[in-house]
Amino acid sequence: MLVVGTGTEVGKTWVAAGLLRRLAAGGHTVAARKPAQSFDPTDPPTGTDAAVLAAATGEDPETVCPPARWYPVAMAPPMAADALGRPSFTVADLVSEISWPTPPPAVGVVETAGGIRSPQAADGDAVALATLLRPDLVVVVADAGLGTINGVRLTVDALRADGGGPWGPVVVLNRFDPADDLHRRNRDWLAGQDALEVMVTPGDEDALVRRVLRAAGSI
Repeated sequence: MLVVGTGTEVGKTWVAAGLLRRLAAGGHTVAARKPAQSFDPTDPPTGTDAAVLAAATGEDPETVCPPARWYPVAMAPPMAADALGRPSFTVADLVSEISWPTPPPAVGVVETAGGIRSPQAADGDAVALATLLRPDLVVVVADAGLGTINGVRLTVDALRADGGGPWGPVVVLNRFDPADDLHRRNRDWLAGQDALEVMVTPGDEDALVRRVLRAAGSI
């Protein structure tokens, strides 16, 4: 499963970690991978995406994201590498560095950096990563509020334009407030007008677990 976002700070890691915890609590083996991460060097080590995902899966953060791909500069990973004077890398490099436990987990989650068109490497964005990974499912995380329809449409169009794949996607509107009229209308528009599979958090966590397990062939 590949977790992408409509932008930065929409809650990709939070949604992914919550899903992984629920899967593990249900007796399913899980693992998470963050191909590359950049972060503010003043942030606590426990706050990096790799650390949050590792806490959800029981893995080591350096297993989730290889130490060479930790970039302590708050920029897109290839830009951070350049700013730090580190070697350039490609999307193929990132994919080749992803390895899973033996035996493989029932569900493996890969989380991208930033939004769908954010550079993941010197030669490609999250769409390029999806094209090489060929995941069973893509989960698009978006904020539930103003601007989400535009962000979701652009993200889904980008995924579909590059061959589409068999992966969905499933849209998750994060920080959803059922009392907020705009949030409800955004969900209904994306599901009705755009015919997208839309779930919300909080609210649809159990349904998302079932959807992921169905994509993984576990149910």
